Amino acid sequence: MRLFECGTLVPGCDWHTHADSDAEVVRRAVEHMRSTHGETLIRENMIDNIKARIVEETKAA
Repeated sequence: MRLFECGTLVPGCDWHTHADSDAEVVRRAVEHMRSTHGETLIRENMIDNIKARIVEETKAA
């Protein structure tokens, strides 16, 4: 499972999402950026920054 935590890109934001694919994580993150952070134009570097912060979700033991 892939994980993106918005706070790694937008300090102070505690929103996160996880999905089976990076593409779905990016789609959800872009939707979040638009609806919560008011981003109206999502530039390629924003997508790159999101992708760079996607990690493999670790399972709690």
